[in-house]
Amino acid sequence: TFQQFKLNPQDSKQASYLRQLLGEIMQLNLSAIMRKGQVASQSAKQATFWIVFSSTLCLLASLILVTNLPAHIANPIRALNHSIAQIAARNYSQRLRFDRNDEFEELANNFNKMAAKLEEYQNSNLSKIIFEKTRIEALINNIEDPIIGFDENRLIMFANQEALEVLGIGKSELVGLQAEEVALYNDLMRLLTQDLLGRPASGATLASEPLKIYQNGKENYFEKHIEPIYAQTNDHENENLIGYLFMLHNITTYKELDVAKTNFIANVSHELKTPIAAIQMGVKLLKDKKIGTLNDEQHQLIDNIGDDCKRLLLITTELLGISQVEAGKIILNLTQTHPKTLINNALQATQASANEKNIEVVLEIEENIDHLTVDVEKTTWVINNLISNGIRYSHENAKIIIRCLSHSAHIIFEVQDFGKGIDKQYIHKVFDRYFRIPGNKSQGSGLGLAISKEFIEAQGGYIEVDSELGSGAIFRFFLPKK
Repeated sequence: TFQQFKLNPQDSKQASYLRQLLGEIMQLNLSAIMRKGQVASQSAKQATFWIVFSSTLCLLASLILVTNLPAHIANPIRALNHSIAQIAARNYSQRLRFDRNDEFEELANNFNKMAAKLEEYQNSNLSKIIFEKTRIEALINNIEDPIIGFDENRLIMFANQEALEVLGIGKSELVGLQAEEVALYNDLMRLLTQDLLGRPASGATLASEPLKIYQNGKENYFEKHIEPIYAQTNDHENENLIGYLFMLHNITTYKELDVAKTNFIANVSHELKTPIAAIQMGVKLLKDKKIGTLNDEQHQLIDNIGDDCKRLLLITTELLGISQVEAGKIILNLTQTHPKTLINNALQATQASANEKNIEVVLEIEENIDHLTVDVEKTTWVINNLISNGIRYSHENAKIIIRCLSHSAHIIFEVQDFGKGIDKQYIHKVFDRYFRIPGNKSQGSGLGLAISKEFIEAQGGYIEVDSELGSGAIFRFFLPKK
């Protein structure tokens, strides 16, 4: 230092001055350092404050974003999802409202346009459906026979006015309710639906006995008919049960005519027996030589009159038997006879009809077949009726086979024809009274097979039929061996 400033270190004044100068310089340096330290400390405090302040702002902004951003995005999506569910449920009046200028508002506008188009389409279809429903209801209500419609779960879908009058209840007490509910307090409904409530879904059923219902101050008779309704699935291959159609066919007129006919037949048959007996007596007297001698031609004429009188007596007896069946009072006259005798008696009465159509009648009777104890007249009438039906439904130059077989405890009689046959849906109805196959041009009362069934069952047997459309039919009945 002394050399730098060219001072003499031996000079005490100069040395003291120098020391003093150096001390002041050092003091000034320390003061400057202290001031810089304070400035640095103040700057550090300010920097820390701004860092903390900035961090706090960032944290608050992050919290706001975390809280509001998901809701800002999720709420429109949630609303859209709800609206789509409403559209799927066919609530086409659903609309979306987003007051925001972004993609969600554009999506809402397009969604609303789609919903409006669907609503317009639904309204146009709905009006058509309502019109068709009204027209169908009008048609059903104009049908004179009572009709009730059920769905597959036996919920009552509709009923016409005739059905309401027969049941004696209002529409609100029937439509929209389960059949079981209505059957609890309506005896007639319970009677009508007992087959429906207790049977599986299968082919149509027809009551074997007419229902007697008191209506409009008199007894009315109805034929019960249940028809299962099927509809094709979306694949157009399978059919599912969608309900039942319940119909009551009013046969009161036929029943009244039948009663009148039964009474008429019974009265006429009784009245005819007296003159027939007188004719038989006259024929017997004419054959007596005490009254006078007849030539061969007169003898032949008297014999023919006697045969005709016997045939007339047989017909009269059969008419009385029919009247007994229809009156529910079957009287059996059991005698022992051979099955071949029964068949021959029936053939004699039907041979003329077979000859008219040139139909060959083939007999197939087992040898050594047992005798039967039966009502000869009624059993012959049944065979006669089956052969007559076979002739009626056979083509010209056809063939009819009559069989008599022995099987365990029964003797089986069969009449087979090769006509057009019976559709399977009508097989279980052919023995019901008044039933005639739809589209059948042949005239008849629909009582022949029903009476045959009652004649056979009254003798402890049973009757059945096998047939396919286009392959003819086989009617057979079983009578017990006695």
